[in-house]
Amino acid sequence: MTNETPPIAQDFIRYDLLTQRALRGVVREVLANVARDGAPGDHHFYISFRTQAPDVKLSARLRERYPAEMTVILQHQFWDLIVTDQGFEVGLSFGGVPEKLGVPFDSIVGFYDPSVQFGLKFDNPDAVENAGSDEAEPAADPAQSAEESQPAATPEGGAQVVSLDKFRKK
Repeated sequence: MTNETPPIAQDFIRYDLLTQRALRGVVREVLANVARDGAPGDHHFYISFRTQAPDVKLSARLRERYPAEMTVILQHQFWDLIVTDQGFEVGLSFGGVPEKLGVPFDSIVGFYDPSVQFGLKFDNPDAVENAGSDEAEPAADPAQSAEESQPAATPEGGAQVVSLDKFRKK
C-alpha cells in the first residue's frame, strides 16, 4: 500500500464554466427585474467590470480614466437600463456629464448588493476564454485586480466608482 495521491481527473464537463455562466444569469435576472419594476426596497448594486473587455461601450474619457476596471453603483440616479442576454446598457452621470455605458455580462468581475450583503466574484474572463487550452493560466483574483484599480471617485450627479477592497472584511 502506498501513500501516493491519485492524479486529479480532468474536468471535461467544465463545471467551473457552467457555474460562472449560471451566476452571471443571477446578475442578468436581477438587472432585468430592476429594468422592468425598479429596485425594490433598499436594494442597490455595485457592478465591477473590465473596461478593456470586448464589446464594452464606454466613452474615451472614462476609458482613459479607468483603463483596466471600473465599478459603478446603480442606486438612485441611473436611467434607460436595458438588459439583454449578452449584457446591459445604462445611463449614468459622471462629473455632471451624462454617459451611456454598455457592459457585457462576460466583462463583469464583481456584483454586490450591500443592502443584503450579497456579492459575487467572477473569474478573469481571459482565463475563462483560454480554459479549453491545456496551457491556460490560472484566473487572477478579481478582488485583487479591483484593489489595483483607480482610487474611489464620486462623480457629480450620481454614479460612483469605488474599489471592491472597500467591502472586504479586514
